[in-house]
Amino acid sequence: MRAVTVIEGAISALPRHDVDTDQIIPKQFLKRVERSGFGEFLFHDWSKEPGWDLPPNPILVTGRNFGCGSSREHAPWALEDYGFRAIIAPSFADIFHSNCCKIGLLPVALEPHEVEEVMRAGEARIDLHQQRVTWPGGQASFEIHGETKRRLIGGLDDIGVTLQEAEAIERYEAERERVGPVTTELGAA
Repeated sequence: MRAVTVIEGAISALPRHDVDTDQIIPKQFLKRVERSGFGEFLFHDWSKEPGWDLPPNPILVTGRNFGCGSSREHAPWALEDYGFRAIIAPSFADIFHSNCCKIGLLPVALEPHEVEEVMRAGEARIDLHQQRVTWPGGQASFEIHGETKRRLIGGLDDIGVTLQEAEAIERYEAERERVGPVTTELGAA
């Protein structure tokens, strides 16, 4: 997983509330076994609407309750594969938020009026260390769980966190090695 520290640049505005995971990546595209290649199907149905334009900028800014619906991991995968590195919204569905953090896609919750200001500004800078979003004409702080922040800054997914304990795991495995199977006679304790 790529480390997250500062994400900055142009934003892509999606001024819609309650965007569910089936709208993000429709079910018919969930047949892949690898985590890549989903970006081309992002917002598939909406992308056919007249005037649809959602450039793959580093930051997506959208409405409340983003990522609601089913808990599919494919939704964050599609957003990341498309090119987004962060999402700013007033709120996120819990499982979607967690799935984003597990792959290094930073979800940032701001107040609704701050989200609207970022949309109008057209660009932003997110500093994870400072937990601050700045944009032309404004700035705001955001909350993030301490362990989630540590993992994102360190570029650590669940496997990366486990591998930090590789020496302890190897010691444990070495201590429990045995020659052959361990059996006991019936009736023996």
